[in-house]
Amino acid sequence: MLKFLLEKEFKVLLRDRLMIGLVIGMPILMMVIFPWVATQEIKNIKISIVDNDRSSYSERLTQKIISGGYFVSAGFPGSYEHALRTIEKGQADMILEIRPEFEKDLIREGASAVMVSANAVNTSKGVLGINYLMEILNDFADELRSELQPVVRGSAPQIRITSQNRFNPQLNYKMYMIPAIMVMLLTILNCFLPALSIVGEKEAGTMEQLNVSPVNKFIFILSKLTPYWIIGIIALSLSIGVAVLMYGITPVGNLFTIYFSAMIYIIVCSGLGLVISNYSNTMQQAMFVMFFFVMILILMSGLFTPVASMPEWGQIIAAFNPLKYFIQIMRQVYLKGSGISDLSSQLIPLSVFAAVFSLWAVLSYRKNS
Repeated sequence: MLKFLLEKEFKVLLRDRLMIGLVIGMPILMMVIFPWVATQEIKNIKISIVDNDRSSYSERLTQKIISGGYFVSAGFPGSYEHALRTIEKGQADMILEIRPEFEKDLIREGASAVMVSANAVNTSKGVLGINYLMEILNDFADELRSELQPVVRGSAPQIRITSQNRFNPQLNYKMYMIPAIMVMLLTILNCFLPALSIVGEKEAGTMEQLNVSPVNKFIFILSKLTPYWIIGIIALSLSIGVAVLMYGITPVGNLFTIYFSAMIYIIVCSGLGLVISNYSNTMQQAMFVMFFFVMILILMSGLFTPVASMPEWGQIIAAFNPLKYFIQIMRQVYLKGSGISDLSSQLIPLSVFAAVFSLWAVLSYRKNS
């Protein structure tokens, strides 16, 4: 009986050209577009530089800031008041004011001061802009220090701090976001498509025929889960391929770990979709309910902001979010090379969610409805 039900499900899917295009096109489009826009890296920060010194050192600092890749020149106002007006008009995001005795103070005293002002309407842009500028200023100070203070034998010892970024040395934000985007893709596909499956049967009138057939609940739900399980694996494979071809990003860990975890997660999403489908009477109702749950799952998953940064009550709610655990798995496999034994704290909750939603889908299916 399962064989005939699966044959029927696959025939329905293959006849729907829009569905096939969605399954193939959606992973490719999301992997091509999302990594470029879903980023917390901020570039093209418009900066006004008020150079009151107009010396070789101030010119050198200006060139270093503009050529760094994060800042673009918003002009060189003659005064700080003029620079403030550029911020008020939205023409600049930051102001760097270089004092008149900048070069003389550096040569004579070994130190000088500059003033940095940032537009804090966009808080993240203001904070990150200041951090970027501070890094450039510190690097510029190190260059001048090495030039103005030649190494002398017997000089006082210094402690030099060397930082090392583990697992993502270049701080490439795409390495952090692409695995999470893959999870979001699986969530959308494997939640929405099963949610529309049974409701579609109800609206088409074929559910009544299945209700009077000798098919038991378990076989019926299994026949609904299997096609979307295969669809999820295909979508994940396409996403991994695009990540390799377009961004050169490959997982440090084993692909088997990714696919094994994905199989469990797809059952979670498909089970949730079927549960909502069982309780819905129309396609519109199923879509709105699923959209409500998927939005909450994505926003509280740690996709864009760490779960640890949420308030305590938010972290408690996130503990019941399966999306959070699979995002952690994907990022750890891609960046750290974690294996199945290292991911037990994520795989165990996912397995529990898979069992609960699958059982719920079977029990909530009303065969005599």
